Amino acid sequence: MDGENFLKRIGARLHSLRYALIAQGLLAGLGSGVVVILFRAALERADALRGTVLAFCRTHVWAVPLLLIGLALAALAVSALLRWEPYISGSGIPQVEGELKDEICQVWWRVLAAKLAGGIISIGCGLSLGREGPSIQLGAMAGKGTACLLHRKRPDKAAEKHLLACGASAGLAAAFNAPLAGVLFALEELHGRFSPEILLSSMASSITADYLSRQVFGLAPVFDFGVLEEAIPLRCYGHVILLGVLLGLFGTLYNNTLTGTQSLYARIPQRSVRLLIPFLCAGGLGLVYPGVLGGGHPLTETLLSNTLTLGALCLLLAAKFGFSMLSFGSGAPGGIFLPLLILGATVGSVYSRIGVPLGLDARFLQNCIFLGMAGAFSAIVRAPVTGIVLISEMAGGFGHLLSFSLVSFAAYLVPDMLACRPVYDLLLDRLLGRSTRR
Repeated sequence: MDGENFLKRIGARLHSLRYALIAQGLLAGLGSGVVVILFRAALERADALRGTVLAFCRTHVWAVPLLLIGLALAALAVSALLRWEPYISGSGIPQVEGELKDEICQVWWRVLAAKLAGGIISIGCGLSLGREGPSIQLGAMAGKGTACLLHRKRPDKAAEKHLLACGASAGLAAAFNAPLAGVLFALEELHGRFSPEILLSSMASSITADYLSRQVFGLAPVFDFGVLEEAIPLRCYGHVILLGVLLGLFGTLYNNTLTGTQSLYARIPQRSVRLLIPFLCAGGLGLVYPGVLGGGHPLTETLLSNTLTLGALCLLLAAKFGFSMLSFGSGAPGGIFLPLLILGATVGSVYSRIGVPLGLDARFLQNCIFLGMAGAFSAIVRAPVTGIVLISEMAGGFGHLLSFSLVSFAAYLVPDMLACRPVYDLLLDRLLGRSTRR
């Protein structure tokens, strides 16, 4: 009987611990949601200001030198922030993964302050960077800050790492208005394992942050394509597989080019000079080809309009790809999450044109755009379940799960067979190499 009572007491304690973790996840989601909302709102204002400034410079040539001087000063400001807090470089997801593996330790309030400022400057000035990666790091640091405040008398490393992951999932949920993808990202990419405690607390955190975000930005998804109603027929699944293979090759090219670009930048000793390159390029492209600036939200409308010729689509793909490499390789604070989805959508749009003579119905352009996003995410990040759910949430439902899964599976296998590692693993290795030299 004593043994039975002991087991009951242990079970009761574990049950109460689960509820405590859920409550802490709610708090982490609240803090993460507020931070990411501020970040999103500031970036929207910065995007609007950039558009106004560029429009003015196109009609007043004398203002162009002032634009370039302003961009140079912005690059110097970001360089100063990186000197003060080096862990804000890039997307921030490798930093979160590194901390969960006990390989680095970030000062949460320093990263919050510097990443907010650096991300707003870099993305606001037009670098081809996304807000989603920084949102994950900002959410993670808000979660870590929540743990530090809750356990300031008796620091608890396990609770700190747990709430850091909860905050990261909340950051993705608030950035994309995709709570399920936020939960799966915590399970698949960050933890790499499943447990009821992780699932429930991540759900609490993601739902809380998503609710707050929708209160401010509305119920519409980040990519408002409308509901993708018509499913691609089974007779066209050969095209789905072929598109997946092409996206797998594209993902391999993307990862290898990204690390190669970082190696080229590393040959420039001055960080400020490295940052000047993409900032000044943003000024030039903003005057002649503004579509490639920023994360790429407006490009989705362009792709869906089906007004670009095949040559224009290929030019867009090449320009967006090249500027994304220049932007991220420099070490500026900003992510690859959204740009890689836009690149995948562009590859899908190109394929929808090429596939028509091969028997693909032209009315499946929108399907190809979604398939391109799912496949590119699977090939580059190598987190296919998160990608499938994320794109399904954007598509307005799970009626296309089979085609999304098939393209993601094919896109996953190709870089795996070519021994191309996931992008965040590559970036974490590079980060640890830099940190050991510091």
